[in-house]
Amino acid sequence: MHKHANESSRLFNVELSPETATGTWKTWNLFAWWMSGWHSLGGYTMAVGLFALGLSGYQMIAAFTAGIIILYFTNNMSGVAGQRVKVPFPVFARASFGVYGANIPAILRAIVAVAWYGIQTYLASAAMMLLVIKVFPSSATLTESSFAGLSTLGWICFLVLSFAQLIVLSRGMEAVRRLSDFAGPAIWIAMIALAVWVLARAGWSVDFSYRTVEHNSGLFGMASAMFIVVAYLAGPTLNFADFTRNAPDEASVRRGNAWGLLLNATAFGAISIVIALASVKVYGEAIHDPIALMKDIDSIAILLVAIIAIGTATAGINIIMNFVAPVYDIINVWPRHFTFRKAGVVVAILSVIVTPWNLFSSPVIVNHFIGSVGALMGPLYGIVMADYYIIRRQKIDSDALFDDTPGGKYYYNGGYNTNAIIALVVSGIIAIGMSVIPAISAWTPFSWPVGVVLSAVIYCQLSTSKRRALGTVATD
Repeated sequence: MHKHANESSRLFNVELSPETATGTWKTWNLFAWWMSGWHSLGGYTMAVGLFALGLSGYQMIAAFTAGIIILYFTNNMSGVAGQRVKVPFPVFARASFGVYGANIPAILRAIVAVAWYGIQTYLASAAMMLLVIKVFPSSATLTESSFAGLSTLGWICFLVLSFAQLIVLSRGMEAVRRLSDFAGPAIWIAMIALAVWVLARAGWSVDFSYRTVEHNSGLFGMASAMFIVVAYLAGPTLNFADFTRNAPDEASVRRGNAWGLLLNATAFGAISIVIALASVKVYGEAIHDPIALMKDIDSIAILLVAIIAIGTATAGINIIMNFVAPVYDIINVWPRHFTFRKAGVVVAILSVIVTPWNLFSSPVIVNHFIGSVGALMGPLYGIVMADYYIIRRQKIDSDALFDDTPGGKYYYNGGYNTNAIIALVVSGIIAIGMSVIPAISAWTPFSWPVGVVLSAVIYCQLSTSKRRALGTVATD
């Protein structure tokens, strides 16, 4: 590996540099990445939750598919950009936000990721706890006492799973790739087994015209569902470069997205909806939590396979979607003090401190705090992509991303690009308002596209105006 031009810079860390891009994440690996990304308890709950919009099974599948198509194009944009520049997202963002200003999107993304990392770990540990109680009934006594809102057995399962994930991450991105290759396909075993089991109980028939409520089932409801699907992966879409920087070519990224999103994600959404519709015939209502379905499985062998698959898949999605991102974000904030492993330990500790089971059980916190910060993923995406594709015409000087001298190309004003910050603040206030103000709650699903478009327009307008002003001064 050759010496980097700005290796002595305070912004440099070898794990952030283009030279460490492996070139090993090929089409299959990105396909498996998307399988890991979708196949989780959270993914199932999100898909089935679309019933709340008053849509029928047919409408839900159509809206889900439309959302996947949008994700395909948006992830092609962020993924291909990452593959070309070969740096993780927080370093890529230095071009648009400034070499120090990039810490703003990095920290915002890290907050969302750490919260959901803890929540996903908690959900997977709940599945593990169910298995432990089924196999060792006497362990149920460990659920009678609690500390900080979690039972003793819950703490044991949560910490064991958290430690196991940390071990994988401590081995670097290649270990993450291998886990993703295994975890992605694994969940299909559980999903197909669960579908066969519940369909058999439902008499092998479902009613695709079923809906929970008789309102909002038109185009507005379908559009809302479509953007809920998009918003579900707004964070990973933003930092997709963390992974595609390791792809050997652009074609691998596009093919991986096509197989992983257009084919796999659509199929996952469809089978999730079928399972929910079958549960309507069995239980009289759509079951939103697959763990609730598993509690009725009498066979220990089937339950063992299902929970191991779901637990593994949840750990997989957690690492690739919610662990890698804050690790790179922490390294970017303090490049000279953190390694991949050290940053991973910090993320693991933070995920315990936030007591994710309490976050998950509080809709107020999820909707207002995490939801508010999550609403900023759209504006951040709009600014970063507009900067790369419109302002810079797909050209970034990767060496200058690590240049901390006042004359550096991306140093701007003290290391901060005020155009990006203004665009983020204005569009962010509107996106957050759409997410948390009860009077306009019906428009909440549209906070992501509004944030993307508004931030991109504001940023391009400010950047173009500034260039014209500088051009006039130069001429004079």
